[in-house]
Amino acid sequence: MTTANEGEGTAPGTDPADDASTWRVLVIVPTFNEKDNIERALARLRSAVPSADVLVVDDGSPDGTGDLADAAAAGDSQVHVMHRTSKQGLGAAYVAGFRWGLDRGYDVLVEMDADGSHRPEQLPDLLRALATADLALGSRWVPGGEVVNWPLSRQLLSRGGNTYVRLMLGLDVRDATGGFRAFRRQTLEGLTLDDVSSHGYCFQVDLAWRAARRGFTITEVPISFVERELGTSKMSGSIVREALWKVTVWGLAYRMAQARGASRDGS
Repeated sequence: MTTANEGEGTAPGTDPADDASTWRVLVIVPTFNEKDNIERALARLRSAVPSADVLVVDDGSPDGTGDLADAAAAGDSQVHVMHRTSKQGLGAAYVAGFRWGLDRGYDVLVEMDADGSHRPEQLPDLLRALATADLALGSRWVPGGEVVNWPLSRQLLSRGGNTYVRLMLGLDVRDATGGFRAFRRQTLEGLTLDDVSSHGYCFQVDLAWRAARRGFTITEVPISFVERELGTSKMSGSIVREALWKVTVWGLAYRMAQARGASRDGS
């Protein structure tokens, strides 16, 4: 499914020189206490897309995740590590990684979790989708997508949250909360990252909605999302509440602006 919204966006795929095989790809992997997963995640990622570089953004993990990432980087010039001194949230970690990658001229920047829930083997599908899109979302809730080892309660929470996002924001995306996605650099440059302050699910919704409102083309690619086997989930009630609150505030403001516009058109 592809959404095209108001604005100009970009026109990917129209330039003969726009060849995916020449793209410089950076995969950003935020970590906090992922010592049980980080080495396997990096090995799978480097095997799946050998041409891609990786940036691990570690938020001062006390379990030694950052040290394991450093060891991987010491043996592989395509693995890089950013150390931050404290846990500042998923959104802040990705924004820091985006800036690092944009400053170094990468053409495509990818979000991917370290816990094994995102399969690196499906990254080529996201990259291929960028031939005709500005943002490719790995989607659990489009035909062909699935979740593995999730309880029904978690599935209902995710489906319900995404339905609420569509209703409140008018965002024609089935999985706006997913965190496996690939951006063209031009897309990120157009999203005004300086004023992004949301975290968790809300961060993912925020970026997708910004992209849609600025006219960028969004496509959803079916993925298999696998519940982590090792380590502890970072999901919490505060993350869910932040998403609910912010989506409600954004949605009400959006609907009020629509109403004002309709009123002016009819006056």
